[in-house]
Amino acid sequence: MDALSCALLPAFCTLCGSPLPQLSYVPICDCCWTEFPVQGGPSCARCGDTLAAPKQASGPTTLCRSCRLAPPPFVRAVAFGLYQDRMKAAIHALKYDRLHPAAQGLGQMLAQAIAQLAAEAPAEMLVVPVPLHRSKHAERGFNQARSLAAAALEALRKTHPAWRLTLASSTLMRLRATESQAGLTPRQRRLNVRAAFSVSDSTAVAGKHILLIDDILTTGATARAASQALVRAGAASVYVATLARARLIHEFSRSAFFDGAEDNLTNSPAATVQPASIYSSQDQPSF
Repeated sequence: MDALSCALLPAFCTLCGSPLPQLSYVPICDCCWTEFPVQGGPSCARCGDTLAAPKQASGPTTLCRSCRLAPPPFVRAVAFGLYQDRMKAAIHALKYDRLHPAAQGLGQMLAQAIAQLAAEAPAEMLVVPVPLHRSKHAERGFNQARSLAAAALEALRKTHPAWRLTLASSTLMRLRATESQAGLTPRQRRLNVRAAFSVSDSTAVAGKHILLIDDILTTGATARAASQALVRAGAASVYVATLARARLIHEFSRSAFFDGAEDNLTNSPAATVQPASIYSSQDQPSF
């Protein structure tokens, strides 16, 4: 029946365009699911960013220069893969083409990223998706971070049944409709999300350990702003997990991206680097 249906109503993979052997509510071929770029190589022990220079990759707890100069308010950030190729296309299809069923498979990848924290993260955590503003949510119809988080937790209940992870989607609020982060320089991204988040009920967060979820992490501006709001509300700790991480292309200081770092680098030559050149144009996601 599937073969006949595909012959009469041909279906194609959303990512590569190849014909699908059978009808599926997630039109992504099996081959494409195996081609998502996984993040590897030396990375910062705090934010997970690529360490471009070999000299940066020494020591058991290596930090990038940004995290040394301006420590983020979260304990650690992890990601499954790189925001490029199949990953980029799949996230774009999920968010902008409304291929919502893809969140199930992508969420399983996110679960693998979260599992990297199992040995060090608290045994009980609130899982908080980065929220959309209500106007953006109404336009898109769903929050991709929440969909990914729900799918990831479903997978983690099977692989890590003792880990008490509770989805808390209404914990964090986006107070204003921020400009899309895509195309903004790192400094503009930071300013764009400054004071953009608030906690709906501080008593629900006070003393709790938080796992913050988003689809992509680029400069970390959104993760820092959201984590800061949670910590100010009394959260005991915040960890961050994303499906994808933007790829660092040039070695230079990213310290000017973050709150407080600009003051540290006022007299540094690195402060004059043009941040827009960090990522290739194809690797500039919205967060």
